Amino acid sequence: MAVAPTEIRTLARSYTKAAINTLVGIMRQPKAPPAARVMAANALLDRGWGKAAQLVAVDGEIKQLVEVKLNVVHAALPQPRSSASSFVSSLAADRRPGSSSK
Repeated sequence: MAVAPTEIRTLARSYTKAAINTLVGIMRQPKAPPAARVMAANALLDRGWGKAAQLVAVDGEIKQLVEVKLNVVHAALPQPRSSASSFVSSLAADRRPGSSSK
C-alpha cells in the first residue's frame, strides 16, 4: 500500500529537531571537512532566514524577482428586489442629482 504524500511530509517533519541538531553538530565540528561545515551553516541560515534574493538575466537585462500578493475583496452582493417596479424605482433614485449608488 502506497503512503500518502501528507503522511510522508508529517513523518519527515517529525525529524526536524534532530536534523537541525545534526546540522549544528556538523557546523561546529572542527574535524569536519570545511565544505561540510559551510553547507551545514548555509542550510541553517536558509531555514532560519530564507534564501537570499536572486537576480535573473532576462534579454540581457538584470531584473530582481518580486513577490506579488493579491488581496481578494468580496463585494457585497446586491439585495434581491421584490418586484420589477421596485427595481425600476431604485434605478430612477440612483439617477437623481446628489444620489449615489454606492
